[in-house]
Amino acid sequence: MDKDTLFSSFGKWLAPICTKSFTEKVKETNQDKYVKKFTTLSYLKLFLHAQIQQRDGLREIADDVLSKDFQKELGLKSISAAQLSRKHNQVDSALLEHVFMQLVLRIRQHTAPSMLRKDFKIIDSTTIGLCLQKYKWAEFRKTKAGIKLHFRLEYIDDETVVPEKVTITSAKKNDRTQMDALVNELGVT
Repeated sequence: MDKDTLFSSFGKWLAPICTKSFTEKVKETNQDKYVKKFTTLSYLKLFLHAQIQQRDGLREIADDVLSKDFQKELGLKSISAAQLSRKHNQVDSALLEHVFMQLVLRIRQHTAPSMLRKDFKIIDSTTIGLCLQKYKWAEFRKTKAGIKLHFRLEYIDDETVVPEKVTITSAKKNDRTQMDALVNELGVT
């Protein structure tokens, strides 16, 4: 690396995520087969940035692309909320699950085994609301749809908890229904 090479702090933060394995997985799944402008890597960067900035909707996310520096990072000049929505529907969730599992693996590799509490895990969940008209399969209430992310969390130290495993169900499912999937072979919960 030469002295004139610059990395943005956002780019440094993304480095563990945007690895060779991610781009290989995108090619393997033909995720960007006919894509000319908005690649899956740009999509991932944009939505991770939106998460960090706590954006509330697709219009706010699209407005972020108006920043010249961010345009360079993404390789995009502009994007509309409709394009974001279409891309969001096209991205394979298994690809995002792969990213999550790679990050969990990296955390575990960089954490000393003596720091992990193997005798105690937490099962928790969070519900994400969705539009009932579009996601009828995820009916939650009369006027609302949703999914539930069920996590198995692992303690690294007194202040650090990391997700170790996740399952996704419709929002109606109780955490107890996912115990078999989340409790490891040894029965430690």
